Amino acid sequence: MVFPTVADVLALEQFRRGEPEVCAGARGLDRLVRWAHVSELADIAGLLRGGELILTTGVALPDDDADLAAYVADLDNVGVAGLVVELGRRYATTLPAALVRAAEGRGLPLVALARETRFVAITEAVHARVVDAQLDELRASEEVHATFTELSVEGAEPAEIIRQAARMSGHPVVLENLAHQVLAYDAGGNDAGDLLGGWETRSRGVTVTGRTGHDVRTGWLVTTVGARGHDWGRLVVVCGRDVGPHDTVLVERAASTLALNRLVERDRESLERQTHRTLLTGILAHTWPTAEVTLRARALGVPLEGRQLVAVVLRPPGAAAEAVLEAEQRLRDLGEMAAAAVRESRLLALIGAVDDATVGVLLSVPSRDPADEVVEALAAALGRLAGSDEPVMAVGSTVDGIPAVRRSFLEASHVADAAANQPPRPFHRLEDVRLRGLLHLLRDDSRLQTFAEREVGELLAYDAQHRTDLVGLLRTYLEQGRNKSSAADAAHLSRPAFYERLHRIERVLGVDLDEVESCLSLHVALVALDAVRR
Repeated sequence: MVFPTVADVLALEQFRRGEPEVCAGARGLDRLVRWAHVSELADIAGLLRGGELILTTGVALPDDDADLAAYVADLDNVGVAGLVVELGRRYATTLPAALVRAAEGRGLPLVALARETRFVAITEAVHARVVDAQLDELRASEEVHATFTELSVEGAEPAEIIRQAARMSGHPVVLENLAHQVLAYDAGGNDAGDLLGGWETRSRGVTVTGRTGHDVRTGWLVTTVGARGHDWGRLVVVCGRDVGPHDTVLVERAASTLALNRLVERDRESLERQTHRTLLTGILAHTWPTAEVTLRARALGVPLEGRQLVAVVLRPPGAAAEAVLEAEQRLRDLGEMAAAAVRESRLLALIGAVDDATVGVLLSVPSRDPADEVVEALAAALGRLAGSDEPVMAVGSTVDGIPAVRRSFLEASHVADAAANQPPRPFHRLEDVRLRGLLHLLRDDSRLQTFAEREVGELLAYDAQHRTDLVGLLRTYLEQGRNKSSAADAAHLSRPAFYERLHRIERVLGVDLDEVESCLSLHVALVALDAVRR
């Protein structure tokens, strides 16, 4: 809330009539005035809450210099905004030197009014300013609530939510994941290069207490993004040093909208595809008992009991480089093409989008038929229908029951992710994928990001602070099979220098690089970090 400052209050017409003179504490004129309070008590401090502007004639103030200094100290300790003394009753033309010295030492604004002034007029004017500020804050809060409620109802994309947050705050806004990688941003009219330059390094240096906090050093207002106990990112408003309750409400409301919209599935598929997708989602999430899944699938004409079940994942080629709406349309088209290929091949399958970039196909194959031939038939039909725009097709293991379907789909997704670095082929299988492919599959999982941060985050922060490359040296050591001589040669360092850096890594991470399990965990964390950064 933007309360008026002491300087703002002194500029009011009601104050100017009293010919105010700032006698001490000019450096505190930017203190905020929450209320104006008239009091002649010398021990008023115990009744105050802070932010008050005290108006007095001084008739009850003590005579002793030490007591005057104590009076000022008590007021300052409770956080009053300033002290205004009307001359003429207790003090004829000037304020006591002890009072002035004490106020100046504390930086507490001390103002003398040369002319008799109606204190009630001053308090009314100040309170009107305060109430106006409260109304402005209420209107702003209502706008925040209305805007983000509408975005939640519409299922707005993160980019739109970030854009509105930047517009309403007047500051750049950045959404990052747990590995400090930027997911979306709005520079708010500022240079995007300046905003995002060295983002990961800068962000690692910003930690706040609680879910929402303000880092005074960087001016970042940061809140955690997540729902249902699952945190997956941070929302950052680069707002500088001045942060008010309105800014906090705005960033937390935007974060809530981002978390909510991630939970909501927006689907414009045909009724058939939607029905298939709902059933596939239920199978993958184990939402329904096996008996109910079997019943629902049979009702759709796809028997699942007593059959061989094969999960197939289809990805549109080049979808990552497309606009959101174009990608959604291609995904819907791919689902319909997969359905046409299944019909053409006289196969039985459930077909539907299983995430924002994937169409899932659960093939139901008679127990006596070769599953490989069924997969080949589907691949051939897709090739004919797609032409040169053939999708990426990945195949999971053949399973014999509904509870194992999830594993088959995870394997197929694993293969599809790794297939980006494989030569084109009609379809890809699990045998083509190793550790890097697995971690690439899990790159958006906050648990993997948390693991990588826990293992090597301290070393990354150390490199950022000291401008070293201990992470690169650790990578070289692990890639050389923990052979220190070979690693020193590969790093172009003398052995003593190389050994000293290894000891430094051990101190920073608190690990023993002679332990195989520690090195294995660090190696997996570095590979995971590569996957997340890509």
